[in-house]
Amino acid sequence: MRMRRFWLCVVVGLLCWMTSQILAPSHLFAEEPPSHLQRAVVFLKAGDYRQAVEACQAAVRDRPSVRTYVFLTYVYHALDGYLEHLSATDQWVRVEQLYLNLATGRSEDLIDPPDVLARIAKEVIQQAVQRQSDVTAAMAARLDEAVVKQLWQEQEAWRRAKPADWWSGVPPEWQWERP
Repeated sequence: MRMRRFWLCVVVGLLCWMTSQILAPSHLFAEEPPSHLQRAVVFLKAGDYRQAVEACQAAVRDRPSVRTYVFLTYVYHALDGYLEHLSATDQWVRVEQLYLNLATGRSEDLIDPPDVLARIAKEVIQQAVQRQSDVTAAMAARLDEAVVKQLWQEQEAWRRAKPADWWSGVPPEWQWERP
């Protein structure tokens, strides 16, 4: 009789455990979603500069720090570098595509897309990006000038190591997975 109760308790316990595993909310076992900065790295690799800027801006809003301001500034610089590359290699169609990426993003843009001359778009985007990067760089410097100096030295080394496409990635030592 005791053995029967023991096995009955084991079976009931096992059934309860299996049921809890089946019915448990899947979000409890899911991976942690990527941070804003991790998403920004993917967007940079894809050439989606609008989303990269927005992800870094969200990182600044959620966890303002010298690092997040510098990372946002870096994305502005990467955008500027990419534009320079496109114009230097006479890829004006891609400049126009970049403009559309930055200017659009809503479903209604599919039926009423904005048109722009690529060379004008380049100038407009670059001027705005340079202004914004100056602003965010100054904010980062106000927080911790020594850290900013170190990060920009690392960025310069990154640019020298990857002159043909530095704007499509980030310096590995920056560890964008942490805020």
